[in-house]
Amino acid sequence: MTSLTDIAEIVIGVDTHVDTHTAAIVETATGGVLAEITVPTTPAGYQELVEVAEEHSPLRVWAIEGTGGHGAGLTHLLERGDEVVFELDRPQRAKRRNGAKSDPLDAVRAAREAMARPHRGTPRTGPQRQALSVLLAARRSAVDASTTAQRQLFSLAIAAPERLRAKLRDRKLPEMVEIASRFRIHTSWDAETATTARVLRDLARRAQVLQAESNEHEKQIRAIVRSWRADLLAEKGVGPIVAATVLCAWSHPGRVRDEAAFAMLAGVAPLPANSGKTTTRYRLNRYGDRQLNRALHTIVLSRQRYDQRTKDYTARRTCEGKTPREIKRCLKRYIVRDLYRLLENPPLPA
Repeated sequence: MTSLTDIAEIVIGVDTHVDTHTAAIVETATGGVLAEITVPTTPAGYQELVEVAEEHSPLRVWAIEGTGGHGAGLTHLLERGDEVVFELDRPQRAKRRNGAKSDPLDAVRAAREAMARPHRGTPRTGPQRQALSVLLAARRSAVDASTTAQRQLFSLAIAAPERLRAKLRDRKLPEMVEIASRFRIHTSWDAETATTARVLRDLARRAQVLQAESNEHEKQIRAIVRSWRADLLAEKGVGPIVAATVLCAWSHPGRVRDEAAFAMLAGVAPLPANSGKTTTRYRLNRYGDRQLNRALHTIVLSRQRYDQRTKDYTARRTCEGKTPREIKRCLKRYIVRDLYRLLENPPLPA
């Protein structure tokens, strides 16, 4: 990537928070701080920040932390104004100089880090991508809450009075939920039985409502994926949730510079762990987008069960002495390469 000194005279680093953004304007030629400002997270505050930047130079770029979170509003305004925006991760505490921490210091660090990086990421953009991101978050929350309610129901049913337990004994969990949701409270029951039945019924109905909510979210996710990139759904092991997760991580053409960077983003790029005479050892990569990594794991499990080519590959690598975990890591790396090529080179419309 071209050095920032070749395309800009200043870099505006922005440390984002819920109520305020702190920006530092840094000169690319010298690295000196020209100005610092803190503005509220409102349209007026964002415009004030742009006006301060215009006072220094029209040749500028922005380095913003959390473009998809606290910095989303500012990022959207800048993109509408055709400003050049780079995305930065929030700094780890250990990387701060001598543990120093303040909003102006973090803003300056953001600007200088953007200048020092050989590769810089652009923000994830697009209404379809944002819609998928919101739906995935809502569905994940509904699924987790539904699972929690069902687990609580199962645990309470074990110690429930025999009158209730007899109705739920030897039932699968979905059947238990369905039966418990129809419990009726009899006036002749004692306090323990009546209260337990009421709680089990409430938990079952809560789980059903949340499951219906997650199903509705999945239906909407499927519709967006089909209208945006239906070709992903034709890949083996790729359903609407996996496809949406991949699209949210990828966002748009050119955001990820190559398939190796996409593998690193997914946390499937092998990390060398060599020492001395050991030169073929690799460590598990725990970095990157864990939701994307989970989506790749889902594809691997599906293909190992249903895809003959993947079955043959697994058998061959097993004979070579690879462990099941090592084989899955290799498969993830191959899959992320194929997905990246497909995403960057969509099929031509018929």
